[in-house]
Amino acid sequence: MPITHMQHYMVLAKDLGKTRAFYCDVLGLVAGPRPAFKFDGLWIYAGDVACIHVALRSSYDATSRTGENPADPNDHGSGSVDHIAFAATDYDELVARFEQHGVRYRETRVPGKPLRQLFVFDPDGIQIEINVRSEPV
Repeated sequence: MPITHMQHYMVLAKDLGKTRAFYCDVLGLVAGPRPAFKFDGLWIYAGDVACIHVALRSSYDATSRTGENPADPNDHGSGSVDHIAFAATDYDELVARFEQHGVRYRETRVPGKPLRQLFVFDPDGIQIEINVRSEPV
């Protein structure tokens, strides 16, 4: 198969500070090195993988849009994508972070599996699913 794994997703942020705070302070990821692109942004890492690329929407629209990739939000977007999922190891720590930062969350369990899930929305409305293995019920 030509495709081997997912590398990253890109967030077009209205506010880089709020987006950085959500992914780093709330979720516990880390901002790290990023190439000097023409637009303002940041890369957020899970371990050594830059899994979230963030672009300041206004800067990205001004420097990187083309006829094939227009700035019009009606012609550009992620369509029917509902959420992005991460694996995590500490359910209680995540819940504590959400409560500390006033982030609303939804808790679920996967039927028949030792898996608990948390769902939250980032500052730009992207739904994030976090899966945490637990002991069998």
